Amino acid sequence: MRIHVLGSAAGGGFPQWNCGCPNCKGTREGTVPTKPRTQECVAVSADGNSWFLLNASPEVRAQIESYPPLHPRGRRHSPIAGIVLANGDLDHCLGLFCLRESHPLVIYATDAVRHGIAERNVFYRTLQRFEGQVTWRELDLGREVELSAGAGQSSGLSLAALPAPGKPPVHLEGIATPGPEENVALRIRHRGRALAYASSVGSIDAAVLGLLEEADCVFFDGTFWSETEIIDLGLGSKSAREMAHLPIGGDGGSLARLAQLRAPRRFFIHVNNTNPILREDSGEAAAVAAAGWRIAEDGMDLEL
Repeated sequence: MRIHVLGSAAGGGFPQWNCGCPNCKGTREGTVPTKPRTQECVAVSADGNSWFLLNASPEVRAQIESYPPLHPRGRRHSPIAGIVLANGDLDHCLGLFCLRESHPLVIYATDAVRHGIAERNVFYRTLQRFEGQVTWRELDLGREVELSAGAGQSSGLSLAALPAPGKPPVHLEGIATPGPEENVALRIRHRGRALAYASSVGSIDAAVLGLLEEADCVFFDGTFWSETEIIDLGLGSKSAREMAHLPIGGDGGSLARLAQLRAPRRFFIHVNNTNPILREDSGEAAAVAAAGWRIAEDGMDLEL
């Protein structure tokens, strides 16, 4: 399985356009050792020909252009065989509307995520310009499905979605009924190897832990380092868990909770612009490395 990280930051990217926090300010000024990042999106393929995007970030056009295997091979063509959505957050689905130029799209999502995008959003009409512009493939929780390369061909990859503690997208809070389909973690298999992709997780329950323990490679929610990170910086009033993100640090954080994971490759992704792990000289980045984890970067390539 080939894995390419197109984007690794949380919503807003890094540096964030309206943020002057120490990380963003220092990155712009070149005074802290960091790497800019676009919003989270990962491409996976079994053969290097047919590719699947895990989420579709608002920067998806530039991300596609940054990676030649995703470029068209004809006058009207795309090697992107499908897009898998973990939830309906804007930083995970806005890219769909950037891919509206008369090309058929295949989208894998739970029914709750599909409903929030297709039936509560007038912008969805931009993806209904011709018959069959979008094909939805429903993900039933816990059921493994084969990812199709199109025209009846197998991609060599299988996919399962498992419920992950989270919440409805901000734009649907108070409108959508919270449920297990609103936020999922993904398992992708190829030739007996498994990728666990859980970029938005509010807590680690038995289902999430089981998914991670069975994986050969893990991408996990790296949004915040601490529970009160945004509050401490004077940038907001909600804690990490109130925003449905388990912090990395602390006794109950993911670094401690997942200390016994056996996966040889472990990455934090969806990293918020305020997170100190973005500073390559920080104690927090050193703690992540000492625990055997890496911080995902745009342009990172893996083979599994």
